Amino acid sequence: MKLKNRLLVAMLCLAAMLIAAPLRAEDEETALAKKIQNPVADLITVPFQNSTNYGYGPHHNVQNVMNIQPVIPIKLNDCYNLITRTIVPVIHQPWPDTRNGIGDIVFSAFLSPRGEGKFIWGVGPVFQLPTGSPKYLLSQGQWGAGPTAVALFMDGPWVVGALANNIWSFAGDSNRKPVNQMLVQPFINYNFGKGWYAISAPIITANWLAPDKRDVWTLPVGGGFGKLFKLGKLPINATVQAYTNTKQPHVTGPDWTLRTQIQFLFPK
Repeated sequence: MKLKNRLLVAMLCLAAMLIAAPLRAEDEETALAKKIQNPVADLITVPFQNSTNYGYGPHHNVQNVMNIQPVIPIKLNDCYNLITRTIVPVIHQPWPDTRNGIGDIVFSAFLSPRGEGKFIWGVGPVFQLPTGSPKYLLSQGQWGAGPTAVALFMDGPWVVGALANNIWSFAGDSNRKPVNQMLVQPFINYNFGKGWYAISAPIITANWLAPDKRDVWTLPVGGGFGKLFKLGKLPINATVQAYTNTKQPHVTGPDWTLRTQIQFLFPK
């Protein structure tokens, strides 16, 4: 009798596995899409994020910024990871002179608990390196540092959270202005399944030392869609988003931004 019961349970388990196989594959795809929406996920990724800013400067030119921003997690122990994020901007600057080059590099490191749960967080330092060239146009000419943090909530198809940092200058070119600037990026993702999702992740910035109060804030609103797919065995994430600025620096601030991204994933 016991043997029959065991055989029956085994057959039922096998049938359930066969029936659920397509759903499980879809769930795994959605799970990976949700994982890359977590800025401190235990996952190596290399995003190429391109922002085309329309209406930039007094002559309403087009500025383009390509951010190459590899994310590399480092296991510290069984409890914590250190998530490193480096942003290397490649800039086409149309005003006051047309120049192409590298902007200032920003490096962040987040201490974040290992494991998965509904609530996820990370805290650490952020550094700005005056690597921009030509320096008078593509660099602030200052070494900077400050705190950074991220917190998010994952529940069902939703991934909701925010990333923030503030950078103060502590050394650099004495002829250049000091730096005190904040970045806040709230993000809302809704996952439809099969790798498709909706996203809104505006990049809000504040220049606390702007001489004109009209130049302090940049406040975009908008969003777009993303899709996780595979090229062979390599998972790739692609997004298209559009944002209009409800408030921006009155001279240089662009009217709106088209943001596209290709992100290569290297799961363990």
